[in-house]
Amino acid sequence: MRLLTWNIRNGGGDRLPAIIEVVRAVRPDIWAVQELRGFSSYAQSLTAAVGMQAHAARSLFGQPVAVLTSPPVRVLRRSTLLRGMHHAAAAVVVDTPSGPLTVVSTHLNPYSPSRRRREARRLVARYAGDMTVVAGDLNSLDTFTDHGPSLDGQREEYRRRHVTGQGVADTRALAAFENAYFTDLWRNIGSGESHTVPTSGLAGAEFGTMRLDYVLTGPGVTARARSIEVLRGGALEHASDHYPVLAEFDL
Repeated sequence: MRLLTWNIRNGGGDRLPAIIEVVRAVRPDIWAVQELRGFSSYAQSLTAAVGMQAHAARSLFGQPVAVLTSPPVRVLRRSTLLRGMHHAAAAVVVDTPSGPLTVVSTHLNPYSPSRRRREARRLVARYAGDMTVVAGDLNSLDTFTDHGPSLDGQREEYRRRHVTGQGVADTRALAAFENAYFTDLWRNIGSGESHTVPTSGLAGAEFGTMRLDYVLTGPGVTARARSIEVLRGGALEHASDHYPVLAEFDL
């Protein structure tokens, strides 16, 4: 099973053809997508173009997120988490030969480390499980990297989004997932360059060179993971300000 997670930036806009080109080439079984601004206006054309079905969660404050599935993936159940989320979470349970698999697409608060930690705890309380994947733009720093170089070059208004009150890298959101036995799959089996922002074509002051997009797996899924990589090059350099992440599982 191939799982793609990708923040497409403000609904894609005139970049949608490039986004569609990428997804058609990758051919994921499941696509966790974030920043679907205006999704109701182009949902039908997007899903038809990539041959997938969408379960979207409309956001109360931010932008919708969704999980898209390709045939013959069979969705057993759907749910959303809106309350207490800046953006949202959309979840599906799909049938696999290894048992039901829960896939959650989410986008955590971009501005406040403490709110991201609370959102992470809400997701853990709702979805933690042996056969669960949480994928998306977590706007968070991992618990094992030296983040000094990426933070030191940022302007203060953007740097404060990723540091504690004491001025050190804030990793509490990822720690909340790890404390609930989720694995940051990149740490286990990632290959190649790890950063997911910014792309070369849409770089800006908002981001340092950092990894903000994750695939987090429950123990049963971690055992079945085969690979994870950040996709780069070609249309990916200008389709969004985030690079997509592709993970493969033996399910």
